[in-house]
Amino acid sequence: MSGGHGHIDGSNKKIALLVAILAALLAVSEMGGKSSQTNSLASHIDASNLWSFFQSKTIRQTTLRTAAEEVEATYKDGPAPMPPALKAQADRWRQTAQRYDTEPETGEGRKELAARAKIKEEHRDRSLSAYHMFEYGSACFQLAIVLAGAAALTSVIWLTFLSVGLGVVGFAFTVLAFVAPTLIHL
Repeated sequence: MSGGHGHIDGSNKKIALLVAILAALLAVSEMGGKSSQTNSLASHIDASNLWSFFQSKTIRQTTLRTAAEEVEATYKDGPAPMPPALKAQADRWRQTAQRYDTEPETGEGRKELAARAKIKEEHRDRSLSAYHMFEYGSACFQLAIVLAGAAALTSVIWLTFLSVGLGVVGFAFTVLAFVAPTLIHL
């Protein structure tokens, strides 16, 4: 303020504008970070559910194969032949076990479930990388705002330049989070 009349001098107006821009960018970065964090958690839950379904199919498949093998082993070297109804049941168990391995029509075979789970894991990892980029961007913006405030209070020009520099770095992290979150790993 100059002269005690409630007027802000030109350099403080510029710093106030800098703080406003940094605060707006901080809000965007924070919003992106929360969104990425939510997407990461949702994808993690989806992947976990798909892997649980995969394990369930594997257990069912193993149980049916074991049942068919047990029936066949029981009658393999025995004096009596396997009853036709039991042979038909063992064949159905093997067919069902094979179907559990791949079901392209429903997307619920083990192969399809594993592929879907891996896609969800990739989405989770990308969202988590974006979240970290947004967090780095937010930290830079917060520090830049603090330095801009200190520059306004002290009239130390290099604090302003440092604030602008951190704002640029924060902007770069935020842009990376949106367009290429896995480009760099920190």
